[in-house]
Amino acid sequence: MKLYAPTYYPNFTCIADKCLHSCCIGWEIDVDDDTMQVYDTITEPYGQAIKDSIDREDTPHFRLCADERCPHLDASGLCKIITNLGEGYLCHICREHPRFYNDTNYGKEVGLGMACEEACRLILSNGNYGDMVEIGEIDGEVDLIDFDPLPHREQIYSILSDHSLPYAERLRIIADTHGVSPSDKTDDEWRDLLGSLEYLDEAHRALFSSYASALSSPEGLEIYLERALAYFIYRHGTAAWDEDGFRAAVGFALFCERLIASVANAEGVNDLAGLIEVARMVSEELEYSEENTETLKSEVIS
Repeated sequence: MKLYAPTYYPNFTCIADKCLHSCCIGWEIDVDDDTMQVYDTITEPYGQAIKDSIDREDTPHFRLCADERCPHLDASGLCKIITNLGEGYLCHICREHPRFYNDTNYGKEVGLGMACEEACRLILSNGNYGDMVEIGEIDGEVDLIDFDPLPHREQIYSILSDHSLPYAERLRIIADTHGVSPSDKTDDEWRDLLGSLEYLDEAHRALFSSYASALSSPEGLEIYLERALAYFIYRHGTAAWDEDGFRAAVGFALFCERLIASVANAEGVNDLAGLIEVARMVSEELEYSEENTETLKSEVIS
């Protein structure tokens, strides 16, 4: 079936040793069955180092070093599997990150997750978030679903991109249209909930306590918040299988946008570079924990 992506997607490439927040640090990296079979039969000189680095209990995964670095990450931030053997020897998650895929009635869509700083830079720098491009074919067949989220997504994009309206008004219309709004709960209720979540970086727990749903967006940064919201809709709204799921995705997206704005305000962020870091950490903490994502989605429609 056909594979589609946002127009900025083909411009993505891992920045490797230039990355300030390597996905090879702090994340437990699982090794899929197919790659495990390759590693078990590998004869190249670096193969033994790979085999010795894998914990085979439960789901096979690379055993992190004491500093939570992947054992194959060298001192300069490059992957030793790639430098010794090539990208073809990476496990599935290392080949695919930060990509995600969603099935639609028209084919499959791929996107980039904002927890990756380079992906976040591309997403927030591109204003054509509603434009898609066919990038090839992918195995599988279209499995039609009764609920089609794409017309609803396009309606949101139409509202969001209407710059004749103030940004706050566009957010209100989207919230009212779908019957979900972060303002349905008090800021204290949201702060309590944020404080109860799991965090990769405990410093983010304190940062997120600055949440305030009704604040003004940071001056000059509304255009980037708009693009961040469009991204959350693209990722989570497209994955919805029914109207309740889509409503939950919209509510989650609106909440994440308000959290990014809140932290940016609290930290005095006044440029794109600063907002990229705030958006990256919100994505990392809320999107890349399935438990956190589902907790927040259930709260926005409760």
